[in-house]
Amino acid sequence: MIITFSITIIVESIVAGSYAVFHKKPILHLLLACLLANLLTQPLLWLVLQVFIQHYLMALFIAEFWIWVIEGVILYLYPYNRLRFIEALGLSLAMNLASFAAGWFLPI
Repeated sequence: MIITFSITIIVESIVAGSYAVFHKKPILHLLLACLLANLLTQPLLWLVLQVFIQHYLMALFIAEFWIWVIEGVILYLYPYNRLRFIEALGLSLAMNLASFAAGWFLPI
């Protein structure tokens, strides 16, 4: 779990950092919000996948949908990010698609 969490943080931080640079947003605050969001959502994902192991793929996709929404809300509500709600959801989607793609190739 520590390895997958670390990879998730690295991948999503790269996406968030790139977004911050490209859109002239405060990089430190976006990275902190990304870390906070993942500290909250990753344990939930692991729990859901353990509880619903017999329906792993369905549980994964449903959990990832809600993680996208939750992380988007966290990015939006983090006061120093200066993101509109649609920007926060878009950034969350990009972060989660990137980490999902990376995670798809990791051993379970």
